[in-house]
Amino acid sequence: MIFAIIVLMRILLVEDEFALAHTIKTGLEDEKFAVDVIHQGKEAFEQASVEEYDVIILDRMLPEMDGIAICQELRRQKIFTPMLMLTARDSADEKVEGLDAGADDYLAKPFSFNELLARIRSLIRRATTNETKLAMDSLMVDPKTHIVTRKGKDIIVTAKEYALLEFFMRHPNQIVTREQITSHVWDYEHDSMSNTIEVLIKRLREKVDRAFPKEKQLLHTIRGMGYKLTA
Repeated sequence: MIFAIIVLMRILLVEDEFALAHTIKTGLEDEKFAVDVIHQGKEAFEQASVEEYDVIILDRMLPEMDGIAICQELRRQKIFTPMLMLTARDSADEKVEGLDAGADDYLAKPFSFNELLARIRSLIRRATTNETKLAMDSLMVDPKTHIVTRKGKDIIVTAKEYALLEFFMRHPNQIVTREQITSHVWDYEHDSMSNTIEVLIKRLREKVDRAFPKEKQLLHTIRGMGYKLTA
């Protein structure tokens, strides 16, 4: 059984107040989240349209494209990433407009970081409540409990190892590139040319495959292309 107390989640933070954005990013990274920060509305919309995030924190008032428009357009594109909208406006009508646009939650400024964190965790729990277990041969991941089993044996993994393993489990039998791994498991400032990915792959092989020599080897390197989890 593979167990991780903390699962690394990837968050897009869209906030044009630089000091506030820096404070939120620092706090979330201390909580083991990977955080991308964007200050412009149009750029944020484009990023959210092509990248996969677990939660989007979206300021309502943004240059170029406001939070309401971003939220509406993402929902029209069938992108249902949980969204928490931030605003300096606290009226009931403003909240209703944000929720009707497709936001999942609404938080008025100023707010405490602990409340922000609690709301993010609530959104993540809601998104994973109905998820079923992910299976590959004798390997199984439960996104709700963050437990993975293989032949009933316990294996301890770090948060990064778990995030990488779950990413593979969500893309079974597919070649996953270094760029895809980097964009999901780290923020976009991570140096994709470093050997961090290879180190994590090696550790996962030791725990998931080589610890089970009688089982099928699941994690494979596709030379020149990336990696694949397949039986």
